Amino acid sequence: MPEQPDRIPDPSGGPSAPDGSDTTADATGASTSEPGGEAERRRRRARFLRELTEARELRDRVQPRRAKAARLRHAMRMRTFRW
Repeated sequence: MPEQPDRIPDPSGGPSAPDGSDTTADATGASTSEPGGEAERRRRRARFLRELTEARELRDRVQPRRAKAARLRHAMRMRTFRW
């Protein structure tokens, strides 16, 4: 198993980033170290969701039996769901 990088202790006692970069967040969750923190977070989230969708599509193409089983399970869940 590959080793995880050692975390540098944060002076405030909370968790810190592995590379030692200190990013603080305010009550809304936006990073206060940069003014466009919310916009950057949304861009990173959108990129992550696009890559996740692409990875799922690739997995469905290379494992069609598993994809079919997943579709059937999802259909069964939706049929038994009560509104």
